[in-house]
Amino acid sequence: MKLTTDRIIDAGMATFAEVGYQALSMRQVAERLDVHAGSLYYHVRNKNALLQLMADRVARQAYDAGTAVLAGLPADAGWQARIEAQARTLRESIKRHPGGAILLADSPKVLSEGALALMERLLRTLADAGVPERERIIGADTVLSYVTGFVLQEQSESAAPGVGAGSADLVERFPLTVEGASMYEEDEMFARSIRLLCEGIGNLPGGNADSGE
Repeated sequence: MKLTTDRIIDAGMATFAEVGYQALSMRQVAERLDVHAGSLYYHVRNKNALLQLMADRVARQAYDAGTAVLAGLPADAGWQARIEAQARTLRESIKRHPGGAILLADSPKVLSEGALALMERLLRTLADAGVPERERIIGADTVLSYVTGFVLQEQSESAAPGVGAGSADLVERFPLTVEGASMYEEDEMFARSIRLLCEGIGNLPGGNADSGE
């Protein structure tokens, strides 16, 4: 099969899922494709370039998924509903890729156009909502950072220890934290937290953002 950039990205994503960010190498990608490592450089100049392409793929898929969901919203949907839709589809998209949150977190460093498109659309949504210009970038970056961090926890390989009978001391010392940890399922926790962020953004001083309801 002809070697293409898309095939190299596919192999890079698969290898990344197995070995992680630091251990990924062009040699491993070449072995997966059953080609000499040197042949990769005709299409992708180095590992950093490959990571950029991989991050861009994740971000572009998230952007396209967001576009589809936004198109299905009612015409009178408020800005908060539009932010929630973008955040939800971003989470769902990056969860499809093992390690996808790490790639997305690194996207600004490699100037992924897909990640820039995600940020631009969030900024446009906040601008249309009347959020003050100086606060838009903070609001949009906070949403992107929160979604990425949320999925990083979801994709963590470390098993969360349960609070059982042997943890009575922890329950006694940290009752509010322990109770709160079991209050919501992940999907509901995510949805509520995005709404909380939107409430904060909508109440910034100097702005005229409506409720978005």
